[in-house]
Amino acid sequence: MEEKSSFRVVFGDSPIVKVIDFFLDNREFDYSLTDIAKNADIGWSTLHGFWGNIVKLGIVAKTRKIGRAELYKLNLSNHLVKKLIDLDIDISKKLMNEEITDQKQKVTA
Repeated sequence: MEEKSSFRVVFGDSPIVKVIDFFLDNREFDYSLTDIAKNADIGWSTLHGFWGNIVKLGIVAKTRKIGRAELYKLNLSNHLVKKLIDLDIDISKKLMNEEITDQKQKVTA
């Protein structure tokens, strides 16, 4: 069974959340739409339905073209992306601290 990221635990498994989570976890590289859909575990046509909005908001930026495939990367200079990264970190810390507290309580019980 797949273990969900902290981001997906909080925001759910909608296709757009899966895509944003994928980019947050893989921000160093660029990907084609086919690779994004596959790695985010969503359908290509589903991705295509909201992809324009993600590009328009500047959350991702086109980096290059290989053949007919356009590659995209998380736009780390975008203000919204910086907030998403901070939020992802804060959520992870919060859930990790809760897990540590739960484990300590089990040990002392």
